[in-house]
Amino acid sequence: MNIKEKEIDRDFWKREHDANFTRKKSLDSLSLVHIPADRLPFSVPLPDTTAKEAANTVQNLAERGAKIANLTGLSNTDLKLEWGTANLPALTEFDDNYTTLVKALHAWGKGLFDAGFYKEAAEVLEFSVSTRSDIRATYELLVDLYQTKLGLSLTESRQKIAALEQIASQLSTLNKNQILRFLQEALPADGQRSCKKHSSHF
Repeated sequence: MNIKEKEIDRDFWKREHDANFTRKKSLDSLSLVHIPADRLPFSVPLPDTTAKEAANTVQNLAERGAKIANLTGLSNTDLKLEWGTANLPALTEFDDNYTTLVKALHAWGKGLFDAGFYKEAAEVLEFSVSTRSDIRATYELLVDLYQTKLGLSLTESRQKIAALEQIASQLSTLNKNQILRFLQEALPADGQRSCKKHSSHF
């Protein structure tokens, strides 16, 4: 282990020690995700079982008032330093709920997309992105919707994709650069639409 590695190791253990002795703090400053149940298309019939189950998962989270927080990119040490060691179990639950939510939103949105409910698919996927989801396939489906399925003008499509790019630029996850690169490539040049196809994956 060289000097630099030793410094990093020492800093890590100091932060971890400090975190373990951080007192419990109020979670009032925590930004929670609210599911707008009245604005999501729960009534749309879906033939796909996976999509139905995903919609039910989102509805269940909303109905039971689950606390949801996007803590992606924060380590347990970060969480303990910010809110105290005693809050770690609750914060972990909130973050797990978030992971469940965005995965379900993507599956639901894809089911709506595949069934031809393009407007409704956009509503679901746009909500997911508004929570700063880092599922690349969600962004890919939205770009496809904007460019080929919703009857948007070139200007409208560019504005929608640019809005996605602005959200993606605020991500703090490993997928950030991949998503940004995809969105930048998807922006069509003036006077033409992008016809490049992209595979969907997580």
